[in-house]
Amino acid sequence: MNGNTADLIERPYQDIIDDILTSVIGGVVNEPITFDLNTLRYPLAEAAQDVRKITGHAKGDEHYDFQKEIDFTYNPDSNLVIWLDGGTRPDGGTTFYVDYARKVSKSPLTDINVGSVSRTLSEAIGREITTVYQQINQAYLSGFVDTAQGKSLDLVVAILGVRRLTKEFALGQVTFFRDPAVEGNITIEDGTMLATKDGIVFQTGQLSTLQRGQVRINADIRATDSFKGDVGKVGSGAITELVQPIAGISRATNFDATFLGANDETDDQLRTRAKAVLRAAGSGTIAALAQAVFTERATLSEVKDPNGPPDKVSDPGTVELLVETEPERFPGLKARINETRAAGVYAIVTAPYVVFKLKIVAEITHDANQPQSGKAKIIDDIIAAIQSYTDGLASGDSAKGQGFIDSLKEVKNVNNFTIKDITTWITDLGKASSDTTVDIVMKAIESSPPGELDALRKSIDDALSTQAPSAVPAGQLVVRKDLVKDLSGNQATDNDIETGKFQITTNVDGNKWWLMLDMEPADVLLKEV
Repeated sequence: MNGNTADLIERPYQDIIDDILTSVIGGVVNEPITFDLNTLRYPLAEAAQDVRKITGHAKGDEHYDFQKEIDFTYNPDSNLVIWLDGGTRPDGGTTFYVDYARKVSKSPLTDINVGSVSRTLSEAIGREITTVYQQINQAYLSGFVDTAQGKSLDLVVAILGVRRLTKEFALGQVTFFRDPAVEGNITIEDGTMLATKDGIVFQTGQLSTLQRGQVRINADIRATDSFKGDVGKVGSGAITELVQPIAGISRATNFDATFLGANDETDDQLRTRAKAVLRAAGSGTIAALAQAVFTERATLSEVKDPNGPPDKVSDPGTVELLVETEPERFPGLKARINETRAAGVYAIVTAPYVVFKLKIVAEITHDANQPQSGKAKIIDDIIAAIQSYTDGLASGDSAKGQGFIDSLKEVKNVNNFTIKDITTWITDLGKASSDTTVDIVMKAIESSPPGELDALRKSIDDALSTQAPSAVPAGQLVVRKDLVKDLSGNQATDNDIETGKFQITTNVDGNKWWLMLDMEPADVLLKEV
């Protein structure tokens, strides 16, 4: 066995027949030649009458049939295979295989035309060989959850203690409701467990995503192994308990009664349930949490747990994860980690973010007929424009005042605007706060725009209520006024801010951080002129 034969391959019937017919007339079958991107002319090992076929790797395909006089040609005088300009060529460094008829053949068989005895026998043999190839591949695929079918799938999932649910198990539908305080997409994993107050357990059969702005979503459920038969038939409104809380979901219920199924569990449903059992078996481990971070396309920079080395020990019952990801991905990442962590373990997820807030005064045309909802729409558009500009920044990119101005110019129904103040914080990477009440109040005063008593009162109230800005991943925020600079790199003045000649740097103590916007409607003041 070698690198060319170690993997199972799909061999179409026609390819096998071509190889057999080439052998019947004494030709050469699958002569291997390594393709070099710098060479287009390749000699054959023996003199040939003609090349019958060339196969190999191309365009990412494991098996590709190259076309004669389109992809390649054969020169009998020089005995060369020549790859043509404009045609498809093998991938660099891969092997292509050539079938050709020798110029001098000792085979007594020469008639391979359709209907001849030699061809008919060759086609019969080729059919049997093709069947064997298919059977070998099917046996190989039957060993994996994603590709096994029927009884083979039953045997694969049996190692997890999972059995196919028959039509004797109750079916139904449950509705998940969004927590009004949570925005963004919420993923409800396949295999999510729900129960009645009497302890009858059901399980979802597919992954569902509650999209941004969507209030609720329905998911199909089926009674679990322990509740076979009529015991799984429950009335409407009976399924209300989430076995494990889901971040962003406030409640769940079934509006219709469950009923006994008409069909057995399908292969897809069985695969989904088996994968959910496998995930649950690994939940709570550091490896499972690291995989959850990887799944959300983030980077895990540091882990602290109670059993870690002396410099990476967390409090009992907690695990601290320092991750790096785009701010817009963070809510989904945090939800995924909370779904993966073991029950009773508190996961603190932090990320290196520079959090900022703008105070904006915008002038709009006075309109006595303008409804309040119209003004709210303008405020939402202003925040969305700033968010759009912020989302386009990479780690370590500074936000330019001119960038904010250009984005705000796109907002309709706004005649003029002024950025009155900027507050910047950095995340404290999950460290517990040791601030006294006086410290907290002082920070609130420092972060409030001067001379605005209402804003100051609100900042102090938020601080005393421990309501940090909503964008904070975890832990405390530390005020960093030095991150707002003028275009020369010095501390920005009020005039620099109002004229847009400023930048918010994300280079924190020599490290590149992400920029995260935290603005609320109260941060935008509309003035009618």
